[in-house]
Amino acid sequence: MTVSEQPMPARTMVAVRQADLGRDGRISTLGVARWLEDARLRVPMPRFERLVSSGEMEPFRILLVGQRVERSDPRGRPGDEVEVTTGIRRVGRSSFTYRHTVFKDDAVVGTGEATVVLGGATGPLQLPDELISDLRGLRVAGAEDGTDRASAEQRTRDHYRHWTPLRTRVTDLDSNHHVNFQVLLTWYEEAIAEVVLSASAAGRATPSPKLASSDLRIEYTGEVTYPGDYEIGVTVTAVNDDTVHYDLAVFQAQQCLGTAQARGSRGELTTEALLNLTA
Repeated sequence: MTVSEQPMPARTMVAVRQADLGRDGRISTLGVARWLEDARLRVPMPRFERLVSSGEMEPFRILLVGQRVERSDPRGRPGDEVEVTTGIRRVGRSSFTYRHTVFKDDAVVGTGEATVVLGGATGPLQLPDELISDLRGLRVAGAEDGTDRASAEQRTRDHYRHWTPLRTRVTDLDSNHHVNFQVLLTWYEEAIAEVVLSASAAGRATPSPKLASSDLRIEYTGEVTYPGDYEIGVTVTAVNDDTVHYDLAVFQAQQCLGTAQARGSRGELTTEALLNLTA
């Protein structure tokens, strides 16, 4: 049985919205990420919810420290519904990892994972027993290893060839008072699009309408806040017949606040133009 076929304990129906479509008119990776967040927010955690309601839980924030989003089939249009199945792949002392599969008409259209910590005043909190009990009831089979971690090289500025400057807006913030993860996803996508346009100009090719990535693996190592000026670094790590692989990172000056690995469509981009953007 493959990961996508494993039975999941939680099932959520999510409506497809116009905003879930990308430039090519098909479901975007960002749209899939929204569906996964919707599903996570609706997974019942009754013991933990009672603990929080009783006032016995110290103040905390729910923080993403790692995420993977893959769009495997861009089918769907506004007004449709997709089914997101959710389970818990790993439970640690201070973090846990969701696993998701998205179905449309019995076909897998996306998958993903998200690793979460509860942040307190001085750092990550140990998971309370009530939450661990809820999570264990949602466990699914699978390897216990975590999501791919960035290398030390990926956290240095010298690893990147192309830079996109960005400035945060107050509307980018969420209730945790930092830039929302969905905004960071759009930053990574914007940086990839600029690289594609640069390579298209160098190779005198028409840029593909599929500028966005189909697979993103993200690690969050610091908080992006407002006000602030940041840069997204991009380098091409591999060029295949149909796809291009990228390393990305968000920096403020010399400080790396997060990394990503992405895969996108090659289209008509030439190998020579893409290799000029490699590390």
